[in-house]
Amino acid sequence: MTRALHAFFLALRDLPNPRVLRILLQSLALTLLLLVVAGAALFFAARWAMDYWGWLGAAEQDMAGILVVLLIIAGSWLLFRAVAIVVVGLFADAIVADVEGRHYPAAAARAVDVGWAQNIRLALASLVRLIGGNLLALPIYILLLVTGIGTPIFALFVNALLLGRDLEAMVLARHPDRPRLGRPARWSLGLLSAASFVVPVANLLAPIVSAAMAVHMLHLASGDPNR
Repeated sequence: MTRALHAFFLALRDLPNPRVLRILLQSLALTLLLLVVAGAALFFAARWAMDYWGWLGAAEQDMAGILVVLLIIAGSWLLFRAVAIVVVGLFADAIVADVEGRHYPAAAARAVDVGWAQNIRLALASLVRLIGGNLLALPIYILLLVTGIGTPIFALFVNALLLGRDLEAMVLARHPDRPRLGRPARWSLGLLSAASFVVPVANLLAPIVSAAMAVHMLHLASGDPNR
């Protein structure tokens, strides 16, 4: 955890860099655009279904429309992590290359170029693991509801495992010859990242900070000098 915290603070220091800020704004804009488009599609699909099947009267449809909007807003907050990590996966090579170039130039010189096709595969694999892992954990989530706090704690644990692997994969794509992080280090990386996603406002920065943190953790673990 100590190494993860050190990597986290190094990643925070990367944020003011103009290139990092540009990638952050691009990825955030794309994430919000996808959420807005998906939300609008769900809203109009719900209204069309109610009109087509005549389930409700005009007044009831207006109330149902408001409820649908509220559900979409709540769902967007819950889905933000999934959409954001997929979008960041598309920009992964640019993020990793930038952090490596400034902090670990020797490692950056040995890196393998990662194309858009591989970035897309990594992003889709991350999404599949996220959905699959949380679906497998769903019965336990439901059982822990009676505890009041057990469900969010277990969800944080599960998503820390998933996110740690995803972030590590982003960096290892450029360094396929490097050994993987140990399980405790990978889980610490995922835990700090997953926790930052649930903090309002901070969750907007979490995708980029998490990616930069993964770069620092892997290179620090490999003994690469940080200039």
